[in-house]
Amino acid sequence: MTAARAMYVVPGARDPLQRVAVLSVHTSPLDQPGTGDAGGMNVYITELATRLAERGVEVDVFTRATSSELPPAAPLAPGVTVRHVTAGPYQGLAKEDLPGQLCAVTAGVLRVEAMRPEGWYDVVHSHYWLSGQVGWLASDRWNVPLVHSMHTMARVKNLTLAADDRPEPEGRVIGEQQVVGAADRLVANTESEAGQLVDLYGADPRRVAVVHPGVDLDRFTPGDRTLVRAHLGVPQDALVLLFVGRIQPLKAPDVLVRAAALLAQQPGLRERLQVVIAGGPSGSGLARPRALEEAAGALGIADLVRFVPPMDRDRLTDWYRCADLTVVPSHSESFGLVALESQACGTPVVAARVGGLGTAVADGRSGVLVDGHDPERWARVLGDLLAAPRRRAVLARGALAHAAGFGWDATADAHVALYRSAIAERAERAAFGAGTLRAALAP
Repeated sequence: MTAARAMYVVPGARDPLQRVAVLSVHTSPLDQPGTGDAGGMNVYITELATRLAERGVEVDVFTRATSSELPPAAPLAPGVTVRHVTAGPYQGLAKEDLPGQLCAVTAGVLRVEAMRPEGWYDVVHSHYWLSGQVGWLASDRWNVPLVHSMHTMARVKNLTLAADDRPEPEGRVIGEQQVVGAADRLVANTESEAGQLVDLYGADPRRVAVVHPGVDLDRFTPGDRTLVRAHLGVPQDALVLLFVGRIQPLKAPDVLVRAAALLAQQPGLRERLQVVIAGGPSGSGLARPRALEEAAGALGIADLVRFVPPMDRDRLTDWYRCADLTVVPSHSESFGLVALESQACGTPVVAARVGGLGTAVADGRSGVLVDGHDPERWARVLGDLLAAPRRRAVLARGALAHAAGFGWDATADAHVALYRSAIAERAERAAFGAGTLRAALAP
């Protein structure tokens, strides 16, 4: 896929990249990841925006207001402002209802820009297809490039749907197709995702750029497991399997619970096994918010499964350090930030061989990738690792080494180059069009 071209600034001239309008319609970077619609995308936007600001690029993040008490603007970090746009009722509006409010969101975004001098924003970067629809119009109105990150794609999700999950509607597929056609640049997390954009949506390969997400290597670091377990109330000899994420069929936490029930039948394992589920119900999981707890009870392992609510990153780091293995059994995953965070803490990952997890996890070196979602297969893989502390230690060292190659600074630098490339290309097209018009009008 195409690499972003650098664009150099003429001394004394206005830097063509000063301000970026980031669109995150359905979830705010201020929300706690792990429940509702907040997840890896929230972390991505926060980390990228913060590092763009550190590089001198001012960032405004537009999101829909979900409370009348939210201020019109709230600081996220120096140089980063979250702007709350009023669109529809503050509460009780599901993500699936938001297409009907996109006109209102767009009007709010354009209204904020209209209070600024002309040409205030240099780039629009939209995240998820709903934001892409708003970004398409804003980009056209402001005559600036539209950079879009899908994060998830309806056609990919529908191809890998969990048995008890509902398919994404055709309206979303059409909306995504429109955004793909309108965007100046499409950001893919991995080569696999880039291929899906081209193969499933007909994206122009020249407009697709692969930029890996990162991990906060200053925050997610190894620690003293003995101290952490004492703090969290976990026995020192426990064998801890950790799931972090939203509780919904797409993320497949039920695969871990069913595998744990099989593991608990092995001699000597039940007394030591602990399964920690860190997150809250989301998406189609909201229809039965206690389904996972009920499943654990029905399988006879309710006493082995510990549910903890979504938490800030400092406490989450403690759980990564506490675990023997982090388990990511998702049916679809554009990348898998949880896998990187765990590895940066020195905890190996067992993940499904889907989507971006093949990049986030180095199979056999920093963790293990599992084909399919059969609980018996997962139980075999997990059981073999739990019975092999020396192998886990080797994987832990590999996890640290692998995660070290994914810093957010590299992600931010790649985006700066990408933005500048898109700005330069649009300027070249405008200059070519003006030249063609002059030639046509010349006597």
